[in-house]
Amino acid sequence: MALASVLLPLALAIIMLGLGLSLTIADFRRVVAYPKAAVVALTCQVVLLPAVCLGLVLAFGLPPALAVGMMLLAASPGGTTANLYSHLFGGDVALNVTLTAINSVLAVVTLPLVTNLSLSYFGDAGTLGLQFDKTVQVTALVLVPVAVGMAVRSFRPRFADRMESPVKIASAVILVLVILGALLQELDNIAGYIRSVGAITVLFSVISLAVGYWAPRLAGVGRRQAIASCMEIGIHNATLAITVALSPALLNNTQMAVPAATYGVLMFFTAAVAGFLVRARASSDAASQASTA
Repeated sequence: MALASVLLPLALAIIMLGLGLSLTIADFRRVVAYPKAAVVALTCQVVLLPAVCLGLVLAFGLPPALAVGMMLLAASPGGTTANLYSHLFGGDVALNVTLTAINSVLAVVTLPLVTNLSLSYFGDAGTLGLQFDKTVQVTALVLVPVAVGMAVRSFRPRFADRMESPVKIASAVILVLVILGALLQELDNIAGYIRSVGAITVLFSVISLAVGYWAPRLAGVGRRQAIASCMEIGIHNATLAITVALSPALLNNTQMAVPAATYGVLMFFTAAVAGFLVRARASSDAASQASTA
């Protein structure tokens, strides 16, 4: 897709610019207020979940391209959807914003690293990898727009507020057009892809959400912060993973985008179920405390 070579890097840049428009230096400083919650959540995001995903990929015996796609998804940071779900189910949204900010910066290193290691482990002679120049491209496409967005917010906060929604809409429209084009190319294989990765993406989503909630709770973190972590760690940025997989300048592999595309639909339901469960548990605990008071 010749058009994709222009649209996908543009979509990724706009996505990251939109994220930068919503961030300030204070979001990074706020980690001091939640040191334990932030450290536990980030450890789960950067170390534990890629390891869990690798175990699932090996257990399911996925073919190389789909295996790399799953690892790319696992390495992707949380998305803005996590903030919405956290708000809906009583999480600490300020912690979500902080984790999103830090995760976005860490992804500059972790996403190319995990993807390169996955390509080395699962790849074959026909698989295009992220060589050094492509790694630099990923870094530039992720970090530079975020920095520009943060600079705009710093100097022109009102303009940044006005531009947040248009930027998100523009990136979504561009990405949808490219994904539709990719789906049309792979129309005959879609049913097989869903059969191949439907179960593993649901299982990975459930495990991500469970780890995101229970790891902080077991570490003594408060419930609201644990809910925020659950959504931030449990809702991966499928959009970013799809864009990196499809971009001709990066991986240029439709199959590698399949796990993220499948997950991007199914995770809305698993995250909602997780949200209702943690909220029901909170209500039950509150009722128990009231009855014993």
